[in-house]
Amino acid sequence: MHPSQPFPQTRKRRPWGEWILSYAGLTLLAVLVLLPVLVLLSASLKPPGDVFEYPPRLIPREFSLENYRGALEKAPLARYLLNTLLVSLGVTLGQLLTSTLAAFGFARLHFPAKRALFLGVLATYMVPWELTLIPNYLTISHLRLLDSYWGLVLPFLAGAFGIFLLRQNFLQIPEEYFDAAKIDGATPLQQLRFVAMPLARPALASLALLTFLNTWNQYLWPLIVTSAPTWRTAQIGLRFFLVDQEGSNYGFVAAGAILVLAPTLIAFILLERAFVRGISVGGVKG
Repeated sequence: MHPSQPFPQTRKRRPWGEWILSYAGLTLLAVLVLLPVLVLLSASLKPPGDVFEYPPRLIPREFSLENYRGALEKAPLARYLLNTLLVSLGVTLGQLLTSTLAAFGFARLHFPAKRALFLGVLATYMVPWELTLIPNYLTISHLRLLDSYWGLVLPFLAGAFGIFLLRQNFLQIPEEYFDAAKIDGATPLQQLRFVAMPLARPALASLALLTFLNTWNQYLWPLIVTSAPTWRTAQIGLRFFLVDQEGSNYGFVAAGAILVLAPTLIAFILLERAFVRGISVGGVKG
């Protein structure tokens, strides 16, 4: 080896005991997180008479789809799931649009009081959502948007978290990319469309996933602004039609809960890599 060349650094292998303890701890944590979901899935696949069998079994003696069929017959879950999907997609697309435009403006454009405005946006993130519940309800009520998709979507079309997340990612993009786009005559919107957004796809996917999951799992706001069964989301419909009317049949309740839970699990599995990458590359520049 030439004297001027640095010695290669060798990675120290962790002792086997540390690996075993690490994997044992992670396995235990995974079991604790997944156990309630597995119990719920097991109850939904058991015949109605075996839900409270003793001793309890995680793997049913006999698999049955009767609970799913009964849940779909007792409550219009398909309608509730459609309402939840439309509301979640509407809020997600709205947040992506407003957050992208605002974040690019705060990250790359120059205008008076930019920092003060950005601090004002961040300040709204510190306000508990419960404090805005009554003003939002009064606004939606005065606009006559109760029992409508607009009433469920409108208050959540913009958020400080999405603006902050995307701004941090836009700041990580090298300035040379934007300089080259300016030389080619690109307008700010073209710089956003062809430079910033393609390089910030992991952050956009993270924001989309978080917004979709949060909207899908909303309970309090849909409960307040919807009274007609036609406009209820899945969580509200599950509460009113399965827990109230079929409170003694926990197999139906478990099957309905699995149907409501499944889309969020699928969305997370599909976007998990982009979600982790988008959160990790945000940085703290700014």
